[in-house]
Amino acid sequence: MIDLSGLIQARQAGWIARRRDLHQRPELAFNEIRTAGIVAGELTRLGLEVQTGIGRTGVVGILEGAGDGPTVLVRADMDALPVREENGVDYASQQPGVMHACGHDGHVTIALAVAEVLSEHRAQIQGRVKFVFQPAEEIAQGASAMIEDGALLAPVPDVALGLHLWNELPMGTVAITDGAIMAGASDFTLTVTGQGGHGGLPHETRDPILAASQIVTGLQSIVSRNVKPTEVAVISVTTFQAGEAFNVIPPRAVLRGTVRTLSTAVRDLIERRMGELAQGIAAGLGCTAELDIQHLTPPVTNATAINDRLRHVFAEAAPDVRLVGDYVTMAAEDMAFFLNAVPGAFFLVGSSNRQRGLDYPHHHPRFDFDEAAISLAVRLMTAAVASYVIPE
Repeated sequence: MIDLSGLIQARQAGWIARRRDLHQRPELAFNEIRTAGIVAGELTRLGLEVQTGIGRTGVVGILEGAGDGPTVLVRADMDALPVREENGVDYASQQPGVMHACGHDGHVTIALAVAEVLSEHRAQIQGRVKFVFQPAEEIAQGASAMIEDGALLAPVPDVALGLHLWNELPMGTVAITDGAIMAGASDFTLTVTGQGGHGGLPHETRDPILAASQIVTGLQSIVSRNVKPTEVAVISVTTFQAGEAFNVIPPRAVLRGTVRTLSTAVRDLIERRMGELAQGIAAGLGCTAELDIQHLTPPVTNATAINDRLRHVFAEAAPDVRLVGDYVTMAAEDMAFFLNAVPGAFFLVGSSNRQRGLDYPHHHPRFDFDEAAISLAVRLMTAAVASYVIPE
């Protein structure tokens, strides 16, 4: 095992400075030009073979070892969110309306630090490490774009590893769950069409607002009455658009929202019931309903054998860390596409610190995390990768 204690103490200030620089200059999906440039420059400085423009703005860096062995993929996402930051810190976003509100600035910093550490032990590496810096996670398009551009080829990874700094968990806690740890996500648009008319003469109309309102309520019965209580699912209607005038019943209403599940079987059941309920309720009120569903990501599914290995590695590398094996979140992540193609693990590194007010949720304008989580994550990921490519 690589001795990281002294190294982390000496370099963590520099890692935090890099994270803060990235935080000040966030970039939205497929516009991570500066971030990708920093990544490519650092990987080149470290002597890695670097490929840019993979999945539009993605970067791949290959650290080739001294001998033959497995290929380990390490993935980090780079994009920010269209959120106006409300933190008063001196490293707050300088880009109006754009913010690293999910920790991806930390993820880039961590992966670059792991590359830095492992590059200094190149002579011990048997195999190679493939660092994948991915764009557009927040719109669930970056992983697919990189895979389509060959990110999983030449060389083909044997195992894929990723992590997320996670403010639902306190510092010192790491969630590493067998099977699905994060939900698959779909979005839906449901258009209810009726017959508009005068708001004072509703009997002459077929009111799509009334039908759509009852559909919103009806959809909530699917999880409570069709999905097994031992399964987990979420249906959220998040927008309701209809009409423009106080005295006019419009001809249509449009609902949009999200579906989150931990299995494709439950997803398929929900989609079938959504269509049946929407059409039945609409028909009963003289309207029609058309449902369009777009699948964004499958569930993020960990391989049990790899998790078992990492639990052992983490216990040695960071014995004070509390490992949690049953944590599941209905948030989604397009790391799922990498794990669908390559066996691997995605773990969540607790990053909140309530005493310091660093416990706002992800995507909140006050989101920030305890930067001590960066060093812990570097320790864990470096140890995980080393367990595959640096023989004891």
